[in-house]
Amino acid sequence: MSDRRYDMRQDVNGTWVIIDRATGFITMVDGSLQIGLDRDAADDMVDLLNKLDRELMSSSKH
Repeated sequence: MSDRRYDMRQDVNGTWVIIDRATGFITMVDGSLQIGLDRDAADDMVDLLNKLDRELMSSSKH
């Protein structure tokens, strides 16, 4: 299994959504579902969320 918690998936309308692989649900950030994104924005958000998740997991181990 990948160590990436978040991933992106193309929606039926051609936009992109961010999925939390741990839950299978669409990710919510600051109260907003991460849907309707263009590919670049989704890719950037996935990178950021995975970076933050790795940092959180690393800090909780210490």
